[in-house]
Amino acid sequence: MANHKSAIKRIRSNNAKREENRYYGKTTRNAIKVLRNTSEEKEAKTQFPKVAAMIDKLAKKNVIHKNKAANLKSKLAKRVNSLAK
Repeated sequence: MANHKSAIKRIRSNNAKREENRYYGKTTRNAIKVLRNTSEEKEAKTQFPKVAAMIDKLAKKNVIHKNKAANLKSKLAKRVNSLAK
């Protein structure tokens, strides 16, 4: 157990941040899943900027690595563009 007040506070704040990161991470993963399963071009083109912004925010907050964010966005862009053909 923590012996200092600052360590106890750090534990509390880490737990709060962890919960927030889990929530936003799961929400983004669900949005990615919905976008991947979309078969209509118009709907996918409207969803893609929103999902890309969610991914960028996670990378900015270091919830996910910036390279993982780039890979996710790249794969999603390919998927959206393939629907146009």
